[in-house]
Amino acid sequence: MNFNRRALPAGSEIGSWTAADGWSHRTFEWPRVPYGKERGAILFLGGRGDIFEKYLETFDHWHRAGWSVTSFDWRGQGGSGRLSADPGCGHAASFAPWIDDLAAFVEQWRATNAGPHVMVGHSMGGHLTLRALSERRIAPDAVILSAPMLGLRSAPFGARFAAKVAALMCRIGKPERLAWKANERPGVPMKGRRALLTHHGERYEDELWWKAAKPEIAVGPPSWAWVAEAYRSTLALEERGCLESIQTPILILAAEQDRLVDHAAIVRSAARLPNVKLRSWGPESAHEILREADPVRDAALAEIDCFLDRHAPAS
Repeated sequence: MNFNRRALPAGSEIGSWTAADGWSHRTFEWPRVPYGKERGAILFLGGRGDIFEKYLETFDHWHRAGWSVTSFDWRGQGGSGRLSADPGCGHAASFAPWIDDLAAFVEQWRATNAGPHVMVGHSMGGHLTLRALSERRIAPDAVILSAPMLGLRSAPFGARFAAKVAALMCRIGKPERLAWKANERPGVPMKGRRALLTHHGERYEDELWWKAAKPEIAVGPPSWAWVAEAYRSTLALEERGCLESIQTPILILAAEQDRLVDHAAIVRSAARLPNVKLRSWGPESAHEILREADPVRDAALAEIDCFLDRHAPAS
């Protein structure tokens, strides 16, 4: 089925949601159609620097299956303002406000959408979802994590040494300054960015199209404060007992050769979760599994459909 990835689908709407402290977040809502099979509600949470427009094609797959689809931009990125004076910097001094936002948004989302309630988190969104679960701030019926940021690729250094370097960089300069000049990770020129994300050229170009059409939603590299907090938060999830208590059914989709998040950390985390299925791909997949070439993407969507049929059946 052909789908226009560069237009908002009919019946969907971009709106706003205001957090308790008054911060406005850009939202995406695609309610269930008033006819046909009604399946439940999906809340999609993107990664660092993400915009929900990148995932419209995947939203369409779920919507045609009867799911309502909701998403929002994290505060400080996309259309949800900025946390530093530099609009191109993906800054965050702490992940705690994001957890607070997520908990409050989920409470409202659950109250206004019939279940089952399923959360899908990509990359940083996957990390924040798992952290909120571990802190018992959210209680979805099922969770899907796509290339979750459970560790950062920091070779040749280990995560704990890299965390110390990031903390030092915050002390010797402004924490909100760019950690590097361009791209999702240091040492990779912009022309190599696509290889980090997907093998599908057209889906990669879709993101660039949306950011050209709406320059205000684009954000660049992270700040040193974000890097330091990302290491601190991911290492905290490795503490004994943090993941072992999570009973929510979880499906993890991962890429063994992911160059942004640490696949080994994902495997370690999966081994500690009581109710989890891990599906990994080899060199055929980069970081953005749901935006990969069709063989990978179709297989990932099939995994998700089977998982939801088992763990989030229609009411």
